[in-house]
Amino acid sequence: MELAIISSGSNLGIRSDQLKIALERAGKLIGPIDLASSVYQTAAWGKTDQPDFLNQVFGIYTELNPQITMELLLKIEHSMGRKRAEKWGPRSIDLDLLYFGQSQIQSQRLTLPHPGITERRFVLIPLSETYPHFIHPVLKIDQQSLLEKCTDNGIVHLYKNIE
Repeated sequence: MELAIISSGSNLGIRSDQLKIALERAGKLIGPIDLASSVYQTAAWGKTDQPDFLNQVFGIYTELNPQITMELLLKIEHSMGRKRAEKWGPRSIDLDLLYFGQSQIQSQRLTLPHPGITERRFVLIPLSETYPHFIHPVLKIDQQSLLEKCTDNGIVHLYKNIE
């Protein structure tokens, strides 16, 4: 079993429900949930003229490989109405495979670790909450240290504690 660490985000519909549904579906399709962070509210990143996002990070133990795991995440997004009309545009759900154990992959369909981790506080804050000592396989630094070095000044508010 390998630990897959996933970020989820939503800024359309009932955002908290979207995160909950995505978490449940991922647990059913990919493997048992290890940890899930609190939910955080953040301003949109990249394309800022849209509603705020709710974001969460969770880990799943899986026997699947990274490519199949990513395909299943895309299937969950599609089943939840995700439309890829514009880069960084509004979305019902966004699921990103951040880490897959210590795997390093660079292909057209999948890059691991996710290349945006180090520049996004809305990812690093929940990552630091759930997996503060997880080592980035390329940079050889833990998540808490990545957060401390992050230059993103986006405000990340606690929306809901872990239940």
